[in-house]
Amino acid sequence: MDRSCMIYHNPRCSKSRKVLGMIRELGVHPEVIDYLERPPRARRIKELAGLLGVPIREMIRDTEPVFRELGLKDQDDENELVRAIVENPVLLQRPLVVCGGRAVIARPPELLEGLFS
Repeated sequence: MDRSCMIYHNPRCSKSRKVLGMIRELGVHPEVIDYLERPPRARRIKELAGLLGVPIREMIRDTEPVFRELGLKDQDDENELVRAIVENPVLLQRPLVVCGGRAVIARPPELLEGLFS
C-alpha cells in the first residue's frame, strides 16, 4: 500500500485531531496541511472533488456563518462554490484525507478505515 498521505487539517477541530492521531497510529506520517493557513487553490479543490467522487457542494461546511452570509444555500454554480472555498477556507469540510490516489472526508472519523483497507 502507498503510505504517502496528506490531511487537510484544522488543529482547533477535535475530529480533525482525532483523525490525525488515528492515521499516525497506523504508522503513517501524513503531510499535514493547515488549510486555514495554506488554503488549496481552485484547481486543487476540483482535483479533491474528483478524488472524493462528490460534487463541490458536498465539500462545503454549510453550518459556517459565512455560508449564510454569502448566500450559498441556493448556489448551483460549481465555479462559484469553489471560489467561495478559496476565499473562505473555513468552508472546506474537514478533515479531508488523501492517500494512495483516494480521498475521504473523515466525518465521522470511522470513514477513514475504508481508505486504509
